[in-house]
Amino acid sequence: MNDSVAILGIETSCDETAAAVVIDGRQVLSSVVASQDELHAKFRGVVPEIASRAHLERINIIVGEAMSRAEFDFDRLDAIAAVNTPGLIGSLLIGFTAAKTFAWILEKPLIDINHIHAHAYGALMSNDADERALPAVGLIVSGGHTSLFHCQTPLDMDLIGKTRDDAAGEAFDKVATVLGLPYPGGPAIDRLARQGDPEAIKFPRTWLGPESFDFSFSGIKTAVLYHVRGAKLTKPDSSHLSDRQRADIAASFQAAVVEVLVEKSIRACRARQVQTLLVGGGVAANSYLRDRLSARCRDEAIRLLLADRKMCTDNAAMVAGLAWHKYKAGRFADLSEAVRST
Repeated sequence: MNDSVAILGIETSCDETAAAVVIDGRQVLSSVVASQDELHAKFRGVVPEIASRAHLERINIIVGEAMSRAEFDFDRLDAIAAVNTPGLIGSLLIGFTAAKTFAWILEKPLIDINHIHAHAYGALMSNDADERALPAVGLIVSGGHTSLFHCQTPLDMDLIGKTRDDAAGEAFDKVATVLGLPYPGGPAIDRLARQGDPEAIKFPRTWLGPESFDFSFSGIKTAVLYHVRGAKLTKPDSSHLSDRQRADIAASFQAAVVEVLVEKSIRACRARQVQTLLVGGGVAANSYLRDRLSARCRDEAIRLLLADRKMCTDNAAMVAGLAWHKYKAGRFADLSEAVRST
């Protein structure tokens, strides 16, 4: 590998157990992800204790599979990287403790990674772009986070906007429950909305003022609930709705959320005077969001770097990719480094 740097990345911030081997922040030799959707489906949301137990059972298997697919020996690794914030504490502990253990045994540097920053870097990796695409605005939108960053370098990302209540992905999941759709709710709403009219119902858009880059999705979630079950919640569920009505509700809800995400991202690009928008996170896989972002960025002459759909969901390739920049900068973590939920 000459002077190339090989990093094993580990990601366990929520309910995916993931490991990857990446060379020089870009060349992905392997990326293995074990989903827990089936474990959490009956609860219609992630149960932290179940998630952490599943990580504990799978982590060594997934790391072993990543190394095997990469056809790479552990002693050839240059560093071990793992997410230590933000996320579910129990889940983070499993992955970061595993990374510490590998680093200690192999006598390799340990690199701590911010999960949200890794999603932004995933958009660069997906488009074969590097730091020359920066500065940029980064929109990270998922089940747990809806954030806007001013990304000056891969290691300098300043938070300029965040959700004040529900994240967009959480709103998708809750509205899917109201409509009687399967878990996870985001993909289910995306599919159903294609059959509906996004202008059928005028659900509210929460802007929080012309200068604000923060988000709020609790209001639209409640508006959908009252629309489906009545102002006094007299209807027990969505069974009284026709297929067309349910599709129109899904499409109109999705359009309202997407409009806010897109317009605030464009505003942020203008305010920070940047010409590039990075987009990552689980909700970034939504087809309507991707279409609207593409159209608006084209109109505004903004370069749009969307994460590949496989890079939108939690994965360790983006973790190992971002870790390469910290490796080059000599920014290593001590084995006493802790995990943080926020």
